[in-house]
Amino acid sequence: MKGIVCDRAGLLEWRDDLPEPEPGPGEAIVRIRRVGICGTDYHAFAGRQPFFTYPRILGHELSGTIEWIDGNEAGLSPGDTVSIIPYLHCGTCIACRQGKTNCCMHLRVMGVHVDGGLREFVSVPVTHLVKTEGLSFDQAAMLEPLAIGAHAVRRSGAAEGRTVLVIGAGPIGLGVMVFARLAGARVLAMDISGRRLSFCRSWAGVEQLIDANGLKAPQITSRLSELTEGEFPSIVFDATGNAGSMTDAFGYLAHGGTLVYVGLTQGGITFSHPEFHKRETTLLASRNATREDFERVLQAVKSGHIDIGRYITHRARHDDMIERFIHWTRPETGVIKAVVEWP
Repeated sequence: MKGIVCDRAGLLEWRDDLPEPEPGPGEAIVRIRRVGICGTDYHAFAGRQPFFTYPRILGHELSGTIEWIDGNEAGLSPGDTVSIIPYLHCGTCIACRQGKTNCCMHLRVMGVHVDGGLREFVSVPVTHLVKTEGLSFDQAAMLEPLAIGAHAVRRSGAAEGRTVLVIGAGPIGLGVMVFARLAGARVLAMDISGRRLSFCRSWAGVEQLIDANGLKAPQITSRLSELTEGEFPSIVFDATGNAGSMTDAFGYLAHGGTLVYVGLTQGGITFSHPEFHKRETTLLASRNATREDFERVLQAVKSGHIDIGRYITHRARHDDMIERFIHWTRPETGVIKAVVEWP
């Protein structure tokens, strides 16, 4: 079987001798057709991804067609187009018993803890397949990154009448913006890239933008005060994964507000407890997504609320992916979302 392996940090290799997957009980074989490239993949390639070991086959934003499946209660059949939920949970731990499969105690994420989808075929539990009839392979593969934003918004309680600040206009932040708007919230976007902020306006429909390039936290606080008549956003999402940004975010929040960390940093976060306390701040982590979030994105895409065609800005065939991947890691290329096509 053909595939691409990240042998060590900085090295991707094409292989044509990978073992064919063998389905275990309750599993199906899926022929991969699209693989979205995520910040996790870039960090793994650079040697900066937590919970990661080499060698590893990357790729967890996946769509394809069912090649083989046994009888199942989900009504899935060979040839069905599917999106893959790449978070393999145990089903028995305290988190799973509460329906929080996204933060299972024994979670294994495809492309991180176990091999992912940059190969011809994968074996996947039938419970982790989402039938995407009516969607293209591109659209089906993008359910995963957008579900992360949908999950964060659902967790935050964003609703009509709330003002939301999203820090970080990458693929995950964009998903947060879209689903916060669909929830009825007023959305502000902040980033250090003018190009990405322009994309927020044209793609996500965000009207109020803060270009934080070169600004210090007090200057940003002043701008937020102007935009909110001194009240500040009641929900702040940080989707940067940058420790400095995540720390500064405490100061951008309304009294009684909620701060949601969607991004992940390797180090620790410290903050002023008096500032935290006087606001009676609610601090939340948002990790991965659940089937409910995948279904929410599926319906939003089908309803025409999300333009996947413009969300995907770069693509490559599997046989020239390695060269393109290295190119995509450079900020000047302007990548929002890149996908790899398998025949």
